[in-house]
Amino acid sequence: MKKMTKIATLTTALLMSNMALAAKEEPVKIAILMYGMKAEFVQLMEKAAKEHPAVKDGEAIITVYDGRYDPMVQNNQAETAIQTKTDAIIINPMDYEANIDVVTMANEAKIPVIVTNARLNTDKMTAEVVSDDVLGGYMEAKAVLEKMNCEGNVVIIEGPKGGSGEIQRGEGNDKAIAECGPGKIKVLERKTANWSRAEAMPLMENWLQKHRGKINGVIAQNDEMALGAIEAIKGAGLEVNSFAIAGVDGVSDAIFAVQDGEMVSILQDANAQMQGSIDIAMKSVKGDSYQPKSAIWKQYADQLQWNDGKDQRYQIPWTVVTKENAQQLLDARK
Repeated sequence: MKKMTKIATLTTALLMSNMALAAKEEPVKIAILMYGMKAEFVQLMEKAAKEHPAVKDGEAIITVYDGRYDPMVQNNQAETAIQTKTDAIIINPMDYEANIDVVTMANEAKIPVIVTNARLNTDKMTAEVVSDDVLGGYMEAKAVLEKMNCEGNVVIIEGPKGGSGEIQRGEGNDKAIAECGPGKIKVLERKTANWSRAEAMPLMENWLQKHRGKINGVIAQNDEMALGAIEAIKGAGLEVNSFAIAGVDGVSDAIFAVQDGEMVSILQDANAQMQGSIDIAMKSVKGDSYQPKSAIWKQYADQLQWNDGKDQRYQIPWTVVTKENAQQLLDARK
């Protein structure tokens, strides 16, 4: 009888051990809240998420939400993710202030939340994986102003009002303009086109008519809007090369435009931002046993340190797109 009891005890212990092991091996569920899915840059982020090694080997399961460019939609999607027992949340926020609610809700549910690409006006997130938008805005404006020899008139096409990209790239734009000196650069117009090529084109068409022959430079806070401005310039029968134009992101059409000498683009690494975010999310859920699997940590080894996945901010470097590196960047997306 005692022998049978020992066997039963060992069987129960073995079963419990196997159950615990199975529980440990359950894939990590990650909800990815994107502000919208229309632009190529966001699609590059989604592609990077699907290609992360932990996702490809089944260690993580991702669910991508389309926020439809509405911060309230993103907040509601965070509620859904929490209710469906997600293990971690990655958010690319639409609004610098309104989407703080996502961090608040995640913290209350004890779910790690990683902010990626854009910023939120809080330090209560688990971590953020971003690029310095003030620096990005400065770099693009500097490229425009250097071509203008720091003299003349510019228009600034802004991102969605209230988003961290519009706020911080705008700061960088203003810093570069100020460095030219008082009265050197006049900003003729400054309005949002909501990151949209389709919205930027008619905006630029109106400005070309209103300020006929007076616009020397176009500072667009992303590439899509710069490309919309280029289409408007061509549609008006003007020479694109007679304007100084720059944008941010390094989307494929902008890289082609760089090759054609039509604009400058500052590459924001969508792959690194998303894959870095997934590594941080996995570390936050699995603990010290998890080691980063993305190649980005080797790619940027001299500028980006893993630090055991415990830093609150990871800053992805910018890359200026040139005719020399353009094809290499395009080939990496195939």
